[in-house]
Amino acid sequence: MNHPDSTDSATARLRQLTEYHREHPVTSAEGHSYISSAPRGTITSPPLPFNVRVLEHIDRTVAEVITTTREANPDPGPIPDDNADIYRWCVEATANAPEAVQQRRDTLEYRHRLEHALAAGDTTVIRRHRCPDCQAPGLFWRNNISKAMCVNRHCARRTSDGRHRTFSLAELAHEYVQGRKNLRQVRAT
Repeated sequence: MNHPDSTDSATARLRQLTEYHREHPVTSAEGHSYISSAPRGTITSPPLPFNVRVLEHIDRTVAEVITTTREANPDPGPIPDDNADIYRWCVEATANAPEAVQQRRDTLEYRHRLEHALAAGDTTVIRRHRCPDCQAPGLFWRNNISKAMCVNRHCARRTSDGRHRTFSLAELAHEYVQGRKNLRQVRAT
């Protein structure tokens, strides 16, 4: 888990996404959906003043944190009013949970950190990761399949069909959290 004041934590990324969402309202149809050149019906009402996809993303991630927290602690206390405080609330409510539950919580938060960054258009968060299989640096984000891809040609040769290996955000988050746990254990010895 990152420190709550860190500039690159799930909390900070969610706060930035929420603030951007509020401060930069959508003023045309361009921010709402894919604009094609195909004929379409005449607009009968003005576009919404915000990006619905970002709002849905925020709502989905907050709901997932609430559900995960309540699974670990049926009485976690009141849900914070500010969405960005949801991760702090989750950590506090699961502080005494078994290690496996805390690792699941940390993995969820890290995955959300990646998702928030991608929702804001920052794909550099994926490039910082190494391939979980070959450990080559610099994965690439493939938006069309919503996965990170290793472009190391030696790694690609190891697949049965010769394709580049791809990894979900959940897999990257698990690798990251597990790696931090292993590093803490090594340092403790």
